[in-house]
Amino acid sequence: MQDKRPIRDHMDASHQARRSTQGPMLATTLPVIAFPVIDPVLVQLGPFAIRWYALAYIVGLVGGWWYVRSLVQRPALWPQSGAPYTATEIDDFLTWATLGVILGGRLGYVLFYEPARFLADPLSVFAVWQGGMAFHGGLLGVVVAMVLFARSRGASVRSLFDIIGAAAPIGLLLGRLANFINGELWGRPTDVPWAMVFPLADDQPRHPSQLYQAFGEGLVLFIVCAIAIRMGALKRPGLVGGLFTCGYGLARFLAEYVRAFDPQIGLIGGFMTMGQLLSLPMIAAGLVLIVLSRPKAFAGNG
Repeated sequence: MQDKRPIRDHMDASHQARRSTQGPMLATTLPVIAFPVIDPVLVQLGPFAIRWYALAYIVGLVGGWWYVRSLVQRPALWPQSGAPYTATEIDDFLTWATLGVILGGRLGYVLFYEPARFLADPLSVFAVWQGGMAFHGGLLGVVVAMVLFARSRGASVRSLFDIIGAAAPIGLLLGRLANFINGELWGRPTDVPWAMVFPLADDQPRHPSQLYQAFGEGLVLFIVCAIAIRMGALKRPGLVGGLFTCGYGLARFLAEYVRAFDPQIGLIGGFMTMGQLLSLPMIAAGLVLIVLSRPKAFAGNG
């Protein structure tokens, strides 16, 4: 997800800002769990490096593609008219989804979190290897890709939302685990028994909020969508997509209470993070999709 910013984005001045704005200092004599320092580079081949973060993106996209393919090839999950997409069309959509995630994620980070920085140095927008991706931007990018793809095929937009929403938690789970391995996007100071000291933050015990988000936005949300599908949700276009959108918004909104907020933005209005603000429209949009998925509300292919 600003969701996924590599380590370097949290160095320099931002470290000092977080120390001074993220609440009272806690004594480091509290018992804490040792942070498992793992090299963020999985494999180094000369000048080329394969990072855990990049691997999370790749495996998330491929894993999601495989899962979506399996869904459209199971006739029992769909209305009598059958799945609105073929496995071949899902193969084609993978490229669209990849572009949507990367372009939307980068532009979302630029617009939502550090517009001043990129206005001062516009060319740095293209330096994606330096980090800076936003989940909400990536989501908007994928939504645009889904709408364009569905219309080009003359198929249901809402049904595409459903199958992509069912698979999205796979990427979220892996992405949050990669955030943890990188030691980035840490939580706020705390005295809970499972607190950790993140070397790139400071010496305060903090919530391992990346793991909370991996559990809520990834594992729990995947299970919820999978159960809904087994109960026939794909026969109601928009229901699974609505459950994912609303569920992610709620999970992210709650996680922001223990996740360190962005020092360059702070708390909006003194009480809300940017992540929470961006999650509110998701919750509302998800509820709308769920309501529209009711049999009486659905007419046509959406």
